[in-house]
Amino acid sequence: MDSGLLRVVRLGVRSLLLHRLRSALTTLGVLFGTSSVIAMLAIGEGASEEAQEQIRLLGSQNVILRSVKPPDDPNQGNQRMRVVVYGLTNDDLLRIQETFPAVKEIVPLKEVSQEVRYLDRVLTPRVIAAPPDYQRTTGRMLLSGRFLSESDERQIASVAVVGYEVARHLFPLEDPLGKNVRVGGDYFTVVGVLAPRVRQSSDRGRPGADTTSEVFVPFETARKRFGDLSVRMRAGSQDIEQIELHEIILAVDSPENVEFVASASREMLGRFHEQQDYEVVVPLELLAQAAETKRIFNIVLGSIAGISLLVGGIGIMNVMLATVTERTREIGIRRALGAKRRHIVTQFLVETVVLSVGGGAMGVVLGLFIPMVVERYADMRTVVTPLAPTLAFSISALTGVVFGLYPAWRAARMDPVEALRHE
Repeated sequence: MDSGLLRVVRLGVRSLLLHRLRSALTTLGVLFGTSSVIAMLAIGEGASEEAQEQIRLLGSQNVILRSVKPPDDPNQGNQRMRVVVYGLTNDDLLRIQETFPAVKEIVPLKEVSQEVRYLDRVLTPRVIAAPPDYQRTTGRMLLSGRFLSESDERQIASVAVVGYEVARHLFPLEDPLGKNVRVGGDYFTVVGVLAPRVRQSSDRGRPGADTTSEVFVPFETARKRFGDLSVRMRAGSQDIEQIELHEIILAVDSPENVEFVASASREMLGRFHEQQDYEVVVPLELLAQAAETKRIFNIVLGSIAGISLLVGGIGIMNVMLATVTERTREIGIRRALGAKRRHIVTQFLVETVVLSVGGGAMGVVLGLFIPMVVERYADMRTVVTPLAPTLAFSISALTGVVFGLYPAWRAARMDPVEALRHE
């Protein structure tokens, strides 16, 4: 470093140390602004990655068809008993099998409205009738035991695979494998436990049911034991719903064909369904939407945090303008002794940069610490990318230069004679 510049830096630091409290308070704005940029971007990045990870669990090459109950007809509101038929059908499944060559696997799912009991413990999870291909198609992980097998389907076996939440509730102190649980009026032997799954925004559960709690039984077993009808009581009346299939998962052979299969599915269902009693979910589209949401989310959070840095920069400018006024005679003496305008500008810029860089450095440390606290105590995932602290520190340093230019320019433009006369 040039000896002249080094001398100016020492002089600037010494001037700041003469007013320690004021200098410390001035850096707080930059400190909190820098740390908030890092913390907000980390929280936003963590939330975005978690959302995208859960979408990927649905299968980026899958197209999911779901039954959706249409709006109630107000003309039928006073009926004490009615049968509502809607949703996907076995004919839909057959048409897909015959006409969609790009679909390599088709997994039909059926939900059963039944309570699950073990001893005196009761739960109302999603009881799902699924074929053995379900685990391979969706990538669900097992904690213990096995998933449903082809022999279970052939033998119409009374076996079940329970989700982690169900196992924790029904078997808090014992191993669920080999135990018999009662599903409705039938007993099923637990053969496996699935790893926990975070709830998706598109999950639809029954009132009072935990939609992330699941029990899987063989597809053919459920059709034989429970049929297609489910009875729901509401306000003194009975709703009998008949749904053949609640969901059909289509595993597409390549990502390029996902949009084609989704479009063809919508067209086919629209042709054979008189009402909008279905929906088509494309995880690949959800991933693209999640990426766009992440970009907007980061911009919004970054802008909010940037306002803190702006406030910190204004604070630095305000303090430096007051400093220029206080040191008018000092500036006049330096100019009278031969100091040029660039020397005065450099001195005051050094002071503002020291304030902003010091606050930025401490802000980076605090910004890296906040996400760890949030992740530990708020149970939220945070991700600090290398870009976040680098960007935050660079902006804080730039803030010092930008907001220090005017006070430095004002000090350098002072008339030496008038400055010496200043009291």
